[in-house]
Amino acid sequence: HTKSTPQFLLTICLFKFPLLMWTSSTFVFYFKKFFYVAWMMFLAIVGIPICLLKSGGRDVENMRIIRSMVRHVKYLFGLRIEVRGWEHLQTEGPYVIISNHQSSLDVLGMMEILPDRCTTIAKKELVYAGTVGLICWLAGIVFINRKKTNDAKSVMADAAKTMLDEQVRLWVFPEGTRNQNGDLLPFKKGAFHLAVQAQVPIIPVVFSSYNSFYLRKEKQFNSGVIRLRILPKIETKGLTSDDVSCLSDQSHSLMRTAFLEISDSVAKSNGPLKH
Repeated sequence: HTKSTPQFLLTICLFKFPLLMWTSSTFVFYFKKFFYVAWMMFLAIVGIPICLLKSGGRDVENMRIIRSMVRHVKYLFGLRIEVRGWEHLQTEGPYVIISNHQSSLDVLGMMEILPDRCTTIAKKELVYAGTVGLICWLAGIVFINRKKTNDAKSVMADAAKTMLDEQVRLWVFPEGTRNQNGDLLPFKKGAFHLAVQAQVPIIPVVFSSYNSFYLRKEKQFNSGVIRLRILPKIETKGLTSDDVSCLSDQSHSLMRTAFLEISDSVAKSNGPLKH
C-alpha cells in the first residue's frame, strides 16, 4: 500500500496539472512565471562556462552569447515580437539606448534587437540573483545602487568613460523601475547625463503595452504580440548638463507618443486593452 502512494500522488498530479492549466488562469500565470525564471537560470548555467571559455572573464562580448541563447524563449510563451525602425540602430560607435520598462519579459525584446557591444545598466540586487546574476556580471552589465544617488552618479561617470574607451553601447531604463500602469513614468536623469557626458547619441526604443496578454495584478499571462519601435537617434553633441532636463522631456514626449500609438494597435488586434 505504501509503495503505491507515490504512484497515486503522481497520477493525481499528472491529472490535475493539465486540468489546472486548462481551467485556472492564476495557475497558468504562476506556472509560466516560475518556468520563465527557472529556464533563464538553466540557460545561465549553460552560458557561464561558454562565456568563461570565450572571453576568460567579464567582457561585453559575452552579451552575444546571452543574446543567441535567449532568442528562442519567446516561442515557449507564445509571444511574437514585431520590430520597426531597425535602420535607426545602424549607427556606428557608442550610443545610449533608452526604453520603457514593464516587466522581466523586457529581456526578450531587448535580446531581439540588442546591437553588438551593447550591455545594460541594472539594479545592484540583480548581481545576487544566482546564476543569472553571475552571467550578467560576465556580460559587463553595469550595476548601480539606486538608493545611493552619489554612487549612481559616479558609476554613470565611469560608464561614460568606458563607453568611449572601449566603444561600448549602453541600454538604460530611465523610468528606474518596472511600470505596468498603461503609461510611462517620469524619467530619471542618469541616462541623459551619461549621453551628454560622453557626447553620444540617444536611441529611444519603445515596447508596446503588455496589458493585452500579461497582467500582473489580475494574474493573467497569455500568448500575444510585443511591438518594438526603434525611434530616430537624438544627438547630444554640443549639449551640456544644463540641457539634460530638456533632453529628458523631449525623449519622454517622443516615447510616450509612440507607446500610446503602438499599444492601441496591439489592443485592436489582440483583444481589448484592460486597465
